[in-house]
Amino acid sequence: MVNETEKGLSRGLTNYGDKDFSLYLRRSFAKAMGFSGESLEKPMIGIADTSSSYNNCHRNVPEQIEAVKRGVLAAGGLPMVFPTISLAETFLHPTSMMYRNLMSMDTEEMITAQPMDAVVAIGGCDKTVPAQLMGALSANRPAIQLITGPMMTARHGGERLGACTDCRRFWAMYRAGELGDEEIVAVESRLATTAGTCPVMGTASTMACIAETMGMALPGTAAIPAVHADRLRAAEETGKQAVRIAAADLSPDKIVTEKSVENALRVLLAIGGSTNGIIHLTAIAGRAGVRISLDRLNEISDETPVLVNLKPSGDHYMEDFFSGGGLGAVLREIKHLLHLDTMTVTGETLGVRLEQDPGYIDPDIVRPFAEPHYPLGGLVALFGSLAPNGAILKRAAADDALFESEGRAVVFTSPADLAERIDDPDLHVTPEDFIVLQNAGPKSGYGMPECGYLPIPGKLARAGVKDMVRISDARMSGTAYGTIILHVSPEAADGGPLALVRNGDHIRLSVSERRFDLLVPEEELAERRAQWKAVDAEPRGYAKLYQDHVLQAEDGCDFDFLRAV
Repeated sequence: MVNETEKGLSRGLTNYGDKDFSLYLRRSFAKAMGFSGESLEKPMIGIADTSSSYNNCHRNVPEQIEAVKRGVLAAGGLPMVFPTISLAETFLHPTSMMYRNLMSMDTEEMITAQPMDAVVAIGGCDKTVPAQLMGALSANRPAIQLITGPMMTARHGGERLGACTDCRRFWAMYRAGELGDEEIVAVESRLATTAGTCPVMGTASTMACIAETMGMALPGTAAIPAVHADRLRAAEETGKQAVRIAAADLSPDKIVTEKSVENALRVLLAIGGSTNGIIHLTAIAGRAGVRISLDRLNEISDETPVLVNLKPSGDHYMEDFFSGGGLGAVLREIKHLLHLDTMTVTGETLGVRLEQDPGYIDPDIVRPFAEPHYPLGGLVALFGSLAPNGAILKRAAADDALFESEGRAVVFTSPADLAERIDDPDLHVTPEDFIVLQNAGPKSGYGMPECGYLPIPGKLARAGVKDMVRISDARMSGTAYGTIILHVSPEAADGGPLALVRNGDHIRLSVSERRFDLLVPEEELAERRAQWKAVDAEPRGYAKLYQDHVLQAEDGCDFDFLRAV
C-alpha cells in the first residue's frame, strides 16, 4: 500500500529543498483555484481530458468528464481534470500510429508527475486507448479506462451507413465508375453523423473490447454508443470506481497479467477484431512484461471461432452489438477457453462477472460457439522467406479462394510511388498478380500508415475486380477488408526480405501452411541484398526519436526503452 503521507496532494512534491514548504506552497496555489482545505484532504482522482477540435471521436468527452466528476464527488473523491495529447486517426500526418507512443509517454508522465491517487483515462479513437493503457501500465498507479463509444449509423437511400467500412465500399464503387461525383458527395455527408468512433468492429471498437476483457474498463461498457444515456451513467460509475481502486491501491499490474492478455488475445479473434489490435495488444502487454508470440496467436486462432457478425467481417454495426448482448455475450460463449481467475478493475474476477445474468442475446449478432459466424479466429500469422518474423492476415475479412495461390509481383517502392502509379492505365497488372508495397513500415519515414489496404488498380476496379492478394509492411484500418497481408517483418526499410522483391518475381501464398515465400534463387537474393540501400531520411525532433527507437510489429511498434520485456 502507498504510504499515507504520500497520498492526495502530498504525492510527488515539487522539490524546493523543504518538504513542508513544498506542501504549504502547493496548498496555497490550489486554494487560488477555489479549492477548500476540506476538498484538498480527499483522494485526488485525475481525469485525462483528450477532447480536441481535431478529434470527432472525442466530441462527447466534455460531457463524459462532467459525469465522471459526479461519480468521483459522490464517492468522496476530488476530481482533477488535466489535458493530454489527443490522437484523431484522420487528422494526423503522417499517421496517428507514429504518435501513439508519444501519447503513451505524455499519459505516463502526467500521471506520475502530478498528485493523483487514481486516474480515469478517457479515450476512443483508434490509437488513444492503447496509448492510455500503455502509459497507465508504465505509471502503474490505479487506473480505469473509459471509452468514448461508437457513433450511431445513418441512412443513404434506405441503406444504413457507418464509417468506415462503408466509406471504403462506396469509394471503391466510385473508383470503379459505379457512382458519380454528386452521389459520392452525398454519401460523404452521411457516413459519420454523430459523436463517437467508427460503428463497426474496427480498431476503436476492438480496443474497447480488449480494454474491457483485460479488466481495465467496467464490465458492459465497451459497446455503449457514444450518444446513449448509458454512456454517461457508465462514466459516472467509472468515477465512483476510481475512488474505490485508489483506496484499494488496485494498480494495473494486478490486472494486466499473462492470463488476462491471453484472454484479450482470444477475444480479439472471437470478435473478428482489427489487425491493428494485435500490434496494440502486444505493445500494452510489453509494458506489463508479457510477451505475445505469433505462434501462440495461431494456436489460439485455430481454437477460437469468430462469433460476432459485424462489419467488416459480417453484416451488423456496434449499436446492434450493444443491444444484442455486447462483449459479455461473447465472453460467456468462450468462457470454457478463458482464464476466469483474472482480476478486473471492479475488484472481482472475470469468473464472478460471468456468473451474472447475461440478459438478452441476439444469436444473429453474437453467434453460439457451436454455430459461429466464421469457423476459425479472425486473424492468422504468416511466416516464410518474405516474413521471417511474421506477418498478419485478417482471414475472416478475405476471399478464401485466394488463400492457396501463386502470383507475379507488381511492386511499389513506397506509398508515394503507389499513389502515383496505381491508377496508371499503362500499369502492367492482372487480377492474378500480387501487389507488393515496400517501405511503409515503422522505420520508413511514413510512420507505418494504414495504406496496407492497397487499392485495386483503377483499370481492374473498373473491370469488376473486387479482391486480389496485397502484401506490405504497412497497416490497414480495422474497418477494411480483403486478402491483405500486413505488418511484414522485418520491414523493407530495415533491410527485410520485402525490400528485395522485384517486378515479375513470383510469390507463393499458403494460408493453410501459414506461409508466403518469394520464389527467387538465394544467389539472386544475395546480389540484391548487396545492392540494397537504407531509406534516406533525416528526421528531427520526435520523428527522429521514433525512427531511432521504434521496434518492429512483432514487438508492438513500441519504443525499445519503454517496454518491460
